[in-house]
Amino acid sequence: MSATFLGMPPFPTAARTALANEQLRSNLRHATGTIRAKRAVVVAEVDDWEDLRTAGAAVKDAALRHLDEHLVVLEQALTARGATVHWARDAAEACAVVADVARAHGVDEVVKVKSMATQEIGLNEFLADRGIAAWETDLAELIVQLGGDLPSHILVPAIHRNRAEIRDIFRQRMGAAGRPAPVDLTDDPGDLAGAARLHLREKFLRARVAVSGANFAVADTGTLVVVESEGNGRMCLTLPEVLVTVVGIEKVVPTWSDLDVFFQLLPRSSTGERMNPYTSTWSGVTQGDGPQEVHVVLLDNGRTRALADPVGRQALRCIRCSACLNVCPVYERVGGHAYGSVYPGPIGAILNPLLRGVGSDPQTDSLPYASSLCGACLEVCPVKIDIPSVLVDLRRQVVDAHRRQRVPTPEATVMRAAAWAFGDARRLSLGERLAGLGAPASRWLGPLVPRWSSSRDMPTVPRESFRRWWRRERAEGGRS
Repeated sequence: MSATFLGMPPFPTAARTALANEQLRSNLRHATGTIRAKRAVVVAEVDDWEDLRTAGAAVKDAALRHLDEHLVVLEQALTARGATVHWARDAAEACAVVADVARAHGVDEVVKVKSMATQEIGLNEFLADRGIAAWETDLAELIVQLGGDLPSHILVPAIHRNRAEIRDIFRQRMGAAGRPAPVDLTDDPGDLAGAARLHLREKFLRARVAVSGANFAVADTGTLVVVESEGNGRMCLTLPEVLVTVVGIEKVVPTWSDLDVFFQLLPRSSTGERMNPYTSTWSGVTQGDGPQEVHVVLLDNGRTRALADPVGRQALRCIRCSACLNVCPVYERVGGHAYGSVYPGPIGAILNPLLRGVGSDPQTDSLPYASSLCGACLEVCPVKIDIPSVLVDLRRQVVDAHRRQRVPTPEATVMRAAAWAFGDARRLSLGERLAGLGAPASRWLGPLVPRWSSSRDMPTVPRESFRRWWRRERAEGGRS
């Protein structure tokens, strides 16, 4: 299991397919435009917005510098409050913990709070292989799950669907997963939400085990935090007997007071709201109130790899607001599926290579190039992640990784040949004469470097080089 959807092609191939889908582009254009406009209004209300961004970045950087210490404090605080803490080096270990807890309680289903971490590790698929159904309760995630689809946005996973498509999914698929949709269901948002509410309510009341992620984990108090807009998360966090939370180790902040800046940055950057409608916090087990068995899985899965990267580690500041997706001209045109990951858009283009490493997977290696480097993502990031700089550095890493391959790429071969020719004046002169006598360079160089030549016109090589022209002109000038 990995952070990449299995079987997805490299970004250029997937992007070409997405660009041909006019309905997809229309859905994305409308949705991202709406979110951008809402964000702009509420951000403009805050006089010290730039100071808040700086403060948010500083808090995350300070936490990352002493991450090992904060994680130990968090474990101690959670354990003292009755929670069981598990450490997971990778996706397999994290999934195994959740499956073991479910099996220990003899359940064949769990309900889930929307969670990027559990999508990253492929938890739903892992549980399904073991006879355990994982039901998504976030409205957008429910749409994706019922449609047999993949999420395409961090905040709005079903952003690529319009209301008519959602109505059809509910009518056709909801009955097979539980309570069916009303036969007269329309595409009115209120009707769609009502159908989802009735469908999910029976799952909330029946489930004994719930799975969540966490937006933040406060080390000194052992507090986990989930922010949401619908209330489904709170149902999952309070009704079941058992709660398992899978949280990336980078979500840790040292103290409760550190949350203040993020509670201002996150809702404005994500949903264009002044505050999140639902903010749920819990610390271990409270006798007679909420889940009476709490497990917390602290997930690495490449995060320490990213932390070791001096340029890329700033990506671990990410608070999953999705502001960078909503302003990205590339994402707006191709959508999230083209990135082949649960983390799409500009942040996904850097986070996936950082978590997985470069040089072994063509799909991952293509992501740092999935950007025009316009810088819009940096301008809106609430924690000032310099995504363009990280993209450029990752491109360097991809090139360096391929230099070590036994069989060089066509591009590398051409560059080596050019270096050999340019390294000696006599070889260069000979090459100039031969190039001038033969076919245009586009005919023989283009097939060797198709990705380069497909978007560039190759110049015609002159029959006479500048140096030969210079010598001839001087000779003719001397004779006169």
